[in-house]
Amino acid sequence: MSLETATFGAGCFWCLEAAMNQLQGVETAISGYMGGHTQNPNYQQICTGQTGHAEVVQIRFDPDVIRFQQLCQIFFCLHDPTQLNRQGNDVGTQYRSVIFFHSDEQQRQASQLLAEMNQQQVFAAPIVTELSPASTFYPAESYHQGYFMQNPQQGYCQFIVAPKMAKFRAEFAALLKKH
Repeated sequence: MSLETATFGAGCFWCLEAAMNQLQGVETAISGYMGGHTQNPNYQQICTGQTGHAEVVQIRFDPDVIRFQQLCQIFFCLHDPTQLNRQGNDVGTQYRSVIFFHSDEQQRQASQLLAEMNQQQVFAAPIVTELSPASTFYPAESYHQGYFMQNPQQGYCQFIVAPKMAKFRAEFAALLKKH
C-alpha cells in the first residue's frame, strides 16, 4: 500500500477532520496549520490571523481505496467555498478555503474540478478556493485532534459541526468505514 497526502483548509478544522477520519482508505486525518510564515505556530497565534496560516486537515490516504478527487468533493461538501476568508462567523485568512497540493497531478485535478464546478454553477456564487503548493505542516495541539468526536455536546459542535456531519454521512454513506 502506497499512501498519499492531501491537505485541505475549510474554515474550522474540527468538522473536516471528523469527516475525513470516517472514510475508507483514510489512514489518518490530522488537524493543523499550513501556509504561513511563522515557524511552529500555536492556536493562539493562528487565531490572530497574523501568521498567514490556514487551519487545515492533513490526510494520509490509500489512492487505491479513495481517490484524491473524491476527497476534494467531500471537502467542497463540508464548507462554503464561495466565502472569502471566512466560514460563517469564523472570519480571517486562517479560515480560508484552500487546497494545498502535494503534486502536479493533485494541482491538475483540483484545478479541473474547480473549473468544472464554476462552469456548472454548483454554488450560487463563484468559488474562491485557493490552490497553493503544500508547505510545512504543523499539527495542531492535541486537544484539537478528534475534537468533534470527544465534544459532541459543545455548542459549536452541536450547531455547526453536527449538521455538516449528518449531511456528509448521508451523501457519502458508501465511502464510510465499516465498524
